[in-house]
Amino acid sequence: MTQNTRHTSFSRALFELLSSMRFAISLLTILAIASIIGTVLKQNEPYVNYRVEFGDFWFSIFQPLGLFDVYHSSWFLLILAFLVLSTSLCIWRHFPGVVRDIKGYREKASANSLRLMGHHAETGIALAPQAITEHLTQHGYRFKTRQDGEVTLIAGKKGSWQKLGYLFAHAAIVVICIGGLMDGNLPLKLLETSGQKTPETRDIPQSQIPPSARLESNNLSFRGNVTLSEGGSASVVFLNAGQGYFVQELPFVLQLKKFHIEHYSTGMPKLFASDVDVLDLHSGKIIQSGTVKVNHPLIVDGIAIYQASFGDGGSGLDFVQWDLNSGKTQPLKTRSQTTQSLNLGQAQYQLEVGDLRPFNIEDLGKTQAATSTMAVDQLQEAMASAQSVRSDKNLRNLGPMIQFKLRDDTGQAVEYQNYMAPFFENDASYFMTGIRREVSAPFSFVRIPFDNDMKLDTFMRLRRAILDPNLHVEIARRTAAKAQAGGGVSAESQAQFADVTRNVLTQFASGGLPAIDRFIAEKVPADKRTAVAQTYLKILQGAMIDAMDVTQEQAGLPAVPVNEAQYRFLMDSLVASSQLFDYGAPTLLQLSGFDEVKASGFQLTRSPGKNVVYLGSLLLILGVFCMFYVRENRIWVRLSPQGTLLAMSSNRKTPELEKEFSMHRDALINETKE
Repeated sequence: MTQNTRHTSFSRALFELLSSMRFAISLLTILAIASIIGTVLKQNEPYVNYRVEFGDFWFSIFQPLGLFDVYHSSWFLLILAFLVLSTSLCIWRHFPGVVRDIKGYREKASANSLRLMGHHAETGIALAPQAITEHLTQHGYRFKTRQDGEVTLIAGKKGSWQKLGYLFAHAAIVVICIGGLMDGNLPLKLLETSGQKTPETRDIPQSQIPPSARLESNNLSFRGNVTLSEGGSASVVFLNAGQGYFVQELPFVLQLKKFHIEHYSTGMPKLFASDVDVLDLHSGKIIQSGTVKVNHPLIVDGIAIYQASFGDGGSGLDFVQWDLNSGKTQPLKTRSQTTQSLNLGQAQYQLEVGDLRPFNIEDLGKTQAATSTMAVDQLQEAMASAQSVRSDKNLRNLGPMIQFKLRDDTGQAVEYQNYMAPFFENDASYFMTGIRREVSAPFSFVRIPFDNDMKLDTFMRLRRAILDPNLHVEIARRTAAKAQAGGGVSAESQAQFADVTRNVLTQFASGGLPAIDRFIAEKVPADKRTAVAQTYLKILQGAMIDAMDVTQEQAGLPAVPVNEAQYRFLMDSLVASSQLFDYGAPTLLQLSGFDEVKASGFQLTRSPGKNVVYLGSLLLILGVFCMFYVRENRIWVRLSPQGTLLAMSSNRKTPELEKEFSMHRDALINETKE
C-alpha cells in the first residue's frame, strides 16, 4: 500500500512538473537562446571553415556543443520533443476545464456571490422574465434559466469562445515544434545514434561511398547542395554532417542546360538564373523544365530547387609561363579546378588551379605618390605606396582573375591570384599578381609594369640586366660617367663611384631592397645609415636608367628617352624586381586567354514540416486573436419576490465593460424604478 502510494505520488509529481507553465517557459527560454546563437553564427558550414575563423581553442568548445548546426543538434531536437510533451500535457490537463467553462452558464450563482461582483445593481421590483430574455437576445447573449422555488436566475453569456485562445496558442506550440522535429530530420538522428548511419569523412568518388553514408530518396527531410556546370547533371546532393558528409539520393536527375547572368555597369551581379531540366531517374525522360532564380525555386515532388550560387565550371585556360631566372616564356594550357605536374628547372611542382572569376569588383580607393628621399629600409614601402588604399571608395572591375597554388615536392604550397586585364593607375598600366602562404592571410600584391605594347617583355629584360653580375660593371661604368659629366663626382673619384655602384647592384641582385637594408645595418654606423641609404637610393635610380640602355642595346632596340612616364616605369620595375625575390616560385603564370564554362550552385530541400509550421502559425494567430480581441461577458439577472438583482462580469475590465453594464442597468433596473 505504501509503495503504491509512493508510486502514485511520484507519477503525479512528474505529471505536475512536465505540465507546469514554469517548465514550458524554461524550455522556451533555452530554445530562444539557442535560436539567437543559430541566427548569429553561420550554420552548417564545413568544419574547416570554423577552424579557420575561430581557431582550434574555440572550435574545441563550440563543436561538442553542436553550435555549428544548432537546429539539427540532438539536444535542440530533444528540447523540442520535451516541449511538445510538456505543452500536450498542459493541454490535456486544462482541456476539460476550458470546455466546461465554454459550455457552462454558471446558473447556480448565489445572491451573495452576485452582490460581491464589482458591477451589480438591485431594485425592489421583480421584472418579467420574458422582458429580460428578449433584452439579452437583442444584445447577442445566449442564456439559460434556472428555477429554484420562487427564485428565477437567468444566466447569459457571449464571447465565451475567448477561452479557445488558450487551447489554440498551446496547440500552436505543439504543432510548430512537431514541424521543427520533422525538418530537423529526427529519424536520421536516431539512425546516427544507433550507428546505422555514419557520415563519410574521406574524399572519395561519389560512386564509392558506402551505404552507411548514403540516404535513400524517401528521406523525411534534407537540405543539400550540388554544383553543376553547363550540360552537367546530378542525381545526388551532399549534406554537411560535422566532420564529414552524407550523400542524399534524389528521386530524379537534375540537369543544367544554361546559366544566365546579368551585371550592373560596375560589374556587380544584377541577376543570375539557371535553365534546368528534371529527368526521370530510370527512363531519362524530361519530367519538368523551368528556370530557377534567386527566391524563385522550382518545386518537384515536394523538393524545392533553389538558386544558391554560381561560379566556374572548369574553364579552359591559356597561360604564358615566364621563367623568372632566364626570362624565357612558353605556353601552358590547362583547365580550372584541375591539378597537374609542372617542371621548373630542376624542381618538380604541383600546379593546383582554382576557379576562374571573369568579374572582380574591388574597392581600390585613392593612391598616394611615392617619395624618393627615403632610407633604404623604407624604400620598398615608399615606392610601393602607390599600391596602398585609403578609405575613399573607388569600386572597379579588375576583370578576369585566376587563383592557383604551386606545391613543391615537400608539400609546401604558395597560393597566387593573377589578373588577366591590366591595372591602370595614373596613366600607367600594371600586371597584378598576388601571393600568400597561409589560407587565412590576405594576398600581398606585386605590381609589374607593362611597357607601351602592354607586355611584360621590357620589364623582364630590365630585371635580367640588373640581376646579371656580368652586366654590373658596364652599368656601373655608365652611371659613374654620367655622374662625373654632371658634376656629381670628380674625375679622380669616378672609378671609386663606379665600384660603389657595382657593389649596390651586387647587393640588390642578392635579395633586392631588403638585402641592401641588411648590408647597411651590418656595415654602416647607426648615425650615418640614413645618409648612406639616401645615397644608395640615388645610385639605384641612376643605375636603372643605364640598365635600361644596356638591355635595349642587347635587344637591338633604340634607346628609350627618359621622361616622367619612363622614369616611373623604371622605379616600378625596381620595386617589382625586389618583391619577386619573395615570390615563392621561379615562374610567373600570366593568364592570356580562357574559354569560360559557367557553373551553377543549387540547394535542394525537402521540408515537410514547413506546412506544419504554417498551420501552427495560423493557430497561433487565432489564439492571439481570441485571447486579446475577443471579450467574454457574463450577465446574471436574479428574480425573487424581494426584487431584481443584476450582476455582470468580464474576463477583462475595460471602459467598454463599464459602458455596457450601465446600458443594461439603465434598461432593466433604472427604467423599472421610474
